[in-house]
Amino acid sequence: MGLDTASGRDALERFAAEQTGARNVTTTRLERLSGGAIQENWAWDVIFDGGSIPGELAAVVRTDAISGVSESLSRLEEFTVIKAVHTAGVTVPEPLWACADPANGERSFFVMRRVSGTAAGHRIARDGGPGGNHHALTRRMGEELARIHSVTPPRAELAFLPQPVPDPAHYAIDKFQGYLDKLPEVYAAIQWGLTWANTHAPDSAGGLVLAHHDYRTGNYMVDDDGLTAILDWEFAGWSDRHEDIGWFCAKCWRFGAAENEAGGIGSREAFYDGYRGISGAKIDPRQVHFWEVMAHVRWAVMAAQQAQRHLSGEETSIELALTGRIVPELELEILMLTEEYDEGRVGS
Repeated sequence: MGLDTASGRDALERFAAEQTGARNVTTTRLERLSGGAIQENWAWDVIFDGGSIPGELAAVVRTDAISGVSESLSRLEEFTVIKAVHTAGVTVPEPLWACADPANGERSFFVMRRVSGTAAGHRIARDGGPGGNHHALTRRMGEELARIHSVTPPRAELAFLPQPVPDPAHYAIDKFQGYLDKLPEVYAAIQWGLTWANTHAPDSAGGLVLAHHDYRTGNYMVDDDGLTAILDWEFAGWSDRHEDIGWFCAKCWRFGAAENEAGGIGSREAFYDGYRGISGAKIDPRQVHFWEVMAHVRWAVMAAQQAQRHLSGEETSIELALTGRIVPELELEILMLTEEYDEGRVGS
């Protein structure tokens, strides 16, 4: 949606009036927020005259970026996922309305209440960073993940989420092998990671759960007291619970605080304790390690894809170009993690 134009703003105000029954809707602020290589987020402050939300509203409008990645859900699908986890008690911004068929061929979008805090991973992970007591925050993140995983198939409203056939591990391997094969350059270490994963893939005896698929520091907001919201649901899908656990604990998402194995904010034990306290589920350390390998494979492939968007001229962006620079670091971690596993240095 072209929100940076007068017609885009006017269309948004008309849409909000239709959704709320307001007599008039007046925008007082509409500006793009930082970040968003895959989606755009816009801060929207608005005043309603009558209707179901009388008075002022601080909101976020989330719409597609100019180009995205093939793994991402549509905005209507993402909105539906957020509604499902909001109902399950997960700490997310309240979802308000979605527009799947905007006028004039513009991009789909949805609106949610804006929450306070910061999502800057490099700030949250440092000593004395925001988020309150980091041990408590780490445990809270485990609890929140367990609530996400309480959503299990079948769910009629989530029927658009594909089934990971034949199982989550091989489904992920096949998907990222396909993405890797389409890249113009050869990435030998990423290919090794996928080959290794294919011979070490675990089963999913615990059944499928709703996985966030990007549950990490940088995708949740905190203030000085703790967690305020979990964000960025565009990759959600059915999977093994260990995939989200491995992604959160992967070294590539610790923002330099490597000693804090759970998201760069705390101990793996605190994170696991929070998760088990809500879910009652057993966590298998070898399965978590497998998914940590896959986390680095996945992020390496996605980083290479984003770099290619820049190099091809599809979307010229310093952010996309810099993302591509992290691929060698991810490849090194793939080699180290697979060696650690194969030498039996992972708990059983």
